[in-house]
Amino acid sequence: MNKVFLIGRLTRDPELRYSADNNAVCRFSIAVDRAFTNSNGERGADFINIVVFNKQAENVQKYLSKGSQVAIDGSIQTGSYEKDGVKRNTFDVVANRVQFLDSKNKGNNDSFDNVTPDSFSNEPETSSVKDDPFADFGSSIEINDDELPF
Repeated sequence: MNKVFLIGRLTRDPELRYSADNNAVCRFSIAVDRAFTNSNGERGADFINIVVFNKQAENVQKYLSKGSQVAIDGSIQTGSYEKDGVKRNTFDVVANRVQFLDSKNKGNNDSFDNVTPDSFSNEPETSSVKDDPFADFGSSIEINDDELPF
């Protein structure tokens, strides 16, 4: 079984590209804190490369940026290539699912630092959203046989 679950923060902005057959491929890396501390009491981190495909890749590029926190559900994929006569090994996590734990718009005054008891009201809140909030995601999901894991 090849299954990986990670929670970390993006170390750089995601890079979105399209393959020759127009499939979206997004690459980014996350820093994952280690569970233990060193002799100085400092906690180290591992930096892990992530690859995600298709619509989810486009959403990662659209909504995440350096510093965003994510949870990844995926599998490990290894590979190798030769450069200047030296064989190099690669190690990536191919994400089946990327869960956004915070958003790209962190500085949009949604902070709770200045909240006072007067900020709350007993009256029900009415939504100003008249459209479907998921409209950007399309009306149907199209799945190719190539995308199925079995």
